[in-house]
Amino acid sequence: MSRLSFLLGRVGRGLLTIWFAVTVTFLLLRILPGDPALALASPNMTDDIRATILQQYGLDQPLIVQYGLYMWQLVQGNLGISFTQSVPVVDVIMQRLPWTLLLTLTALALTIIIGIPLGVAAASQKGRATDRVVQILGVTGQSLFVPSVGILLLFVFGLFLGWFPIGGAFDNGVYGMDWYLSVARHLVLPAVSLMLVQVGSYVLTMRSTLIDALGEDYVTLARANGLPYRQILWKHALRNALLPTTTLIGLQLGFLVGGAVLTETVFAYPGIGRGIYDAVTQLDFPVLQGAFLMLALTVVVANMITDIIYGYLDPRVKTS
Repeated sequence: MSRLSFLLGRVGRGLLTIWFAVTVTFLLLRILPGDPALALASPNMTDDIRATILQQYGLDQPLIVQYGLYMWQLVQGNLGISFTQSVPVVDVIMQRLPWTLLLTLTALALTIIIGIPLGVAAASQKGRATDRVVQILGVTGQSLFVPSVGILLLFVFGLFLGWFPIGGAFDNGVYGMDWYLSVARHLVLPAVSLMLVQVGSYVLTMRSTLIDALGEDYVTLARANGLPYRQILWKHALRNALLPTTTLIGLQLGFLVGGAVLTETVFAYPGIGRGIYDAVTQLDFPVLQGAFLMLALTVVVANMITDIIYGYLDPRVKTS
């Protein structure tokens, strides 16, 4: 299989996944309890006003007609108008997307930077105290729940010790370098919360795959040829051990995005996750549809990049 066919296949699967996510989101939102007209007017409105509002936004049409209109607008790049804010959904999403990307990418970077070296340390010290401690930490990390970790960190480091802010993304009234420092301080607790619930999987996966790689024949041959153990570990065995970890990164991105929704709610972080929470409480269908579409698109693109990186690490993938 050529590289072009490999890429086209990944793009086709990605587009199919996005269409499926958009369709399921559209249907699920229509079965939510509540009256979307209340988000546009008030509980005391008359039936005539309610009917006019529903007609204006096309919510009085049959479900199949609403779906067709939505997909046609989506193809044109129109995500609709927010019920509650009366502004284009694209503007709402673009205001919040950079914060979500900053949070998830920071958490992912911390997870990789911490998880992979810990897994390597455990594999290289198999059966020793370091290995046992790392395994305990990995299993503990896998059992953590994002809101619980966030609330604990918020209480200890935000309220009790006062080291970090307890909400928001930056302090008001700061500019220049002080603004960037404020953003970094507000980012610490949400990013660490996401990292702690993800890092266990990376540690245990890296440990397991690296132990398997160190038992391969080429490692035995390299040792027989007198290569230093550190060179064998980091230059030869680690590359093969990174293949399953790379796959894990792609698989965990969905959980990372889902965790970001909960984390942003706990820390009042102004990302898409917080926007989803607000839109659910207000039955703001256009914002919910746009937010889920953007999250699905982010996950699909990230998985495509992961596939490409995997193909680079293991050229056999492009011909399988």
